[in-house]
Amino acid sequence: MRKIIASLDIGTNTIKLIVGEMIKEKLNVLTLAESPSKGVNNGKIINLDLLVPIIKNTLKKAEDILDLKIRKLIITVPSNDAQFLMSDGYTTITNEEKMVKGVDIIRAMQASVYNKIPRDLEIVNIIPASFKLDEEIIKNPLNQTGEKLSVKTVMTLIPKKNIYPLIQCLEKIGLEVIDISLTSIGDYHNLKNDKLNAKIGAIINIGAGTTTISIFNKGVLTNTKVLALGGINIDNDLSYIYNLDRQEAKNLKETFCMANVRMAQASTKETILNKNNEKIEINQYEASEIVSSRIEEILNLAKKEINHLTKKEIHYIIVTGGISEMPDFELSLENVFGKNARLAKTYEIGARNNKYSSGLGLIKYYNEKAKLKGKEFSIFSLEEQDDLSNKHKKVNVSDNSILGKLFGYFFDN
Repeated sequence: MRKIIASLDIGTNTIKLIVGEMIKEKLNVLTLAESPSKGVNNGKIINLDLLVPIIKNTLKKAEDILDLKIRKLIITVPSNDAQFLMSDGYTTITNEEKMVKGVDIIRAMQASVYNKIPRDLEIVNIIPASFKLDEEIIKNPLNQTGEKLSVKTVMTLIPKKNIYPLIQCLEKIGLEVIDISLTSIGDYHNLKNDKLNAKIGAIINIGAGTTTISIFNKGVLTNTKVLALGGINIDNDLSYIYNLDRQEAKNLKETFCMANVRMAQASTKETILNKNNEKIEINQYEASEIVSSRIEEILNLAKKEINHLTKKEIHYIIVTGGISEMPDFELSLENVFGKNARLAKTYEIGARNNKYSSGLGLIKYYNEKAKLKGKEFSIFSLEEQDDLSNKHKKVNVSDNSILGKLFGYFFDN
């Protein structure tokens, strides 16, 4: 079975839908669709009537490329109001072989949450911090033999009111939500490696409307904080100082400004129309000063929050999110954190931008989750997977085109 998974990341600025296939441990992006967001403010959904048509439009873009209907997906939810609860549970291995199966792992994890969740909260993540098989601590108990499987878990809980209305709306348009997870979890799983899994660190995601600071202890999310600051604040700064409309300010940020003034040029200039329909000349150095000032403010606030979120020694700080893609962002990062922080890199072909970090990571996370339970999962049936494979094999090239003649040359001789 092909392991094809879809993730929907609902951001303040854009809605991003990624369909990817896990091949061994690598993610292959099959399609990516995005649309300008509506009905979302500071990471929170405030108007579903505005949001749902945007989701439908994004969905159609992806389906048109795949030529298949997407009926199942994972969704990211913001980390606002998240709570964390440590727990434990166990189960007895009852099969004749005394071998741990996926169902035993599920039972142990279910036991760790049974009757422990407040009625107004919902679990969005339950991460196994450690397993013990009989008296031996073990990383992955699947297919190991023993009598009793114990697990310590960290649960992430958010208010039901933050997610249930969205799920109900998605169901009305024919989508089944197969899993929910925080954007922070997606970011970690997009970046994770053996070194990160063994250390305590922080991931900072600077998005359009918010900045999320998350603390991970050996791969387990233990705390998070959301700041109502992001790329939109930079747009507002440029808009106010130069008397520009919001979209013009956003374009200026994305195509002209630098994240740090060190390499910005006063001689590089841009002429644009302000709100009064007057031509104004903006030099890159001055505009970049405005941008870098706000970026360093956000990074300094994130630095303070890290100290509030944990008293343990931090071994890594990684910054991701769409704003981190601005030119010379690393220079502003170094101004605030010195050599203690680094910029994330997203390498997947078709999605090489840190704004896709959460959505990509969520696909990887869900695949790992299924693997731990001894299962394989795909949003498409076997028949649909065959159709998808056949479509991808077709190469429609006109015989009269240069490429067509090139194919003919190689295959006819």
